[in-house]
Amino acid sequence: MFRVGMGYDVHKLVEGRKLILGGIEIPHTMGLLGHSDADVLIHAICDALLGAANMRDIGYHFPDTSADTLDMDSKVILKKVIELIATKGYKVGNIDATVCAEHPKLNPHVPAMKACLAKVMGCDEDQISIKATTTEKLGFTGREEGISAYAVALIY
Repeated sequence: MFRVGMGYDVHKLVEGRKLILGGIEIPHTMGLLGHSDADVLIHAICDALLGAANMRDIGYHFPDTSADTLDMDSKVILKKVIELIATKGYKVGNIDATVCAEHPKLNPHVPAMKACLAKVMGCDEDQISIKATTTEKLGFTGREEGISAYAVALIY
């Protein structure tokens, strides 16, 4: 049986934090604020995978009120989500994700993000599509107040 899930996440950009996207550090003057490392791309992927498996969402499994998840590396969260969906017999078919950010330019980092995510999820890089876009300077993303990500996951 094939199942599809959709995920979305957003975090505020702030000074004094590293920018982590797709499991890698990307040079930038600001980073994302969050209880964990605030990797919006991984968080959107996790929600898409959990949604496809009908297993609620990332906040249910990894609450931002827990000391156990404080400053957690989102790659650890993603690995645990892969293990969670496996308890229901599911594997990753493919991931299609889009990151919305004005700066920095993300396209040069896509190959490294795909390699990192494939390693964590135990799948082939060809099963992961990552795209980057801006919002043409509109909204909170355009004002460089935050970064958002969308993801769709097919599991089987």
